[in-house]
Amino acid sequence: MNIERGEPMSANSRPDLKGVIPAIITSMDETGRVEYDRLEKQAAYLSDAGVQGCFIGGTTGEGAYLSTDEKREIFRVVRDVTQGRQLMCAAYIRSSTCMVLEEMKALETTEPDFIVAVTPYYMEMRQQDLVEDFEIIAREASAPLVLYNIPGNTHNPMKLETILGLSHEENIAGIKDSSGDFMQFSRGLLGDTPNGFSWIQGEDYLDAASLMLGCDGVVSGLCNARIEPYVEMWEAAQKRDWETMRSCQARINRLYDIIRLCDTPIASIKAAVEISGRGSRWMRHLSQSLTDHQIHAIEEILREF
Repeated sequence: MNIERGEPMSANSRPDLKGVIPAIITSMDETGRVEYDRLEKQAAYLSDAGVQGCFIGGTTGEGAYLSTDEKREIFRVVRDVTQGRQLMCAAYIRSSTCMVLEEMKALETTEPDFIVAVTPYYMEMRQQDLVEDFEIIAREASAPLVLYNIPGNTHNPMKLETILGLSHEENIAGIKDSSGDFMQFSRGLLGDTPNGFSWIQGEDYLDAASLMLGCDGVVSGLCNARIEPYVEMWEAAQKRDWETMRSCQARINRLYDIIRLCDTPIASIKAAVEISGRGSRWMRHLSQSLTDHQIHAIEEILREF
């Protein structure tokens, strides 16, 4: 997709931001270096399962700890594997507007279908600061911008009024909401947002409920471990097969137990992928990696799948 930098993209010309969009992990070795060969395996597993997109460099991908050069190569590897079968969302998880703009410009040649940015973090922000931040990024972006609300990590939550206002910006395509606030999510989904603005659920426990309400899709890090119930749930949602969706959500809830086994959810997900032979347990902050004892407990849960 090629448009001039700073040129807004109308909702009619955007690809559809919808479906199951895995937030792919970044496999690393015990020294913290990215393992691109294992990344290929994981990308192939997700792509072959029939997902609709791939979310690269997000929270589960440890994007805040990746260099811009690493992100460029990760994006290339995933794109080479998927061969255009899935839309590509490039997350620029940086703490300030200027850092997002710098990385966005540096990675412009990767031509993602969507650009993703979180609220600025570290310093406390007012809602008007968040509005200005996203408006600047949207004006400069060479692809549609997806808002990313994850207050558990940024400590700067987006209020509903802020989201609704930004939804009318021409180059803002939707929101991934990982707040876990279903009341706000449902009010927004059923509220005053224009056609073409996508509501994407980012909390696994709320996937089926959100799809039943009519949301556009889900972004999940947990689905790296087992993608099948997510794809099955999405297909059931298209048929309005509520019973199958309920069953899939129950399986996802059980899968979520691997996250509850330790203090670092991403470490549990990476360990689950290691057990399946598609990645490794190692975190960029190595001390967060799981022990053999913890991995054994995860293995017990995965046997059910």
